[in-house]
Amino acid sequence: MAGIPYVFTIARVAEMLGEDEEWLHELSMGLDPEDGYLWVYDIKEREVQAFTEYGIECLKEIIADQRADGRAPKPKQKP
Repeated sequence: MAGIPYVFTIARVAEMLGEDEEWLHELSMGLDPEDGYLWVYDIKEREVQAFTEYGIECLKEIIADQRADGRAPKPKQKP
């Protein structure tokens, strides 16, 4: 099994998917590391959520389920 070469921060994923970062944060709280959901720790006690490519796919599935159930906000308008 190959190692994970990189991850995407939640801010980057929100931008990529055109979604609200706070909403993605709420959705991701049910994910585990096995789902491609990680925390990245930086200096000065800073931490940020991050996702592998697989994690982004899991998040997309959750978003689709939320939209199908009518429980999702409208996507952000891309510039």
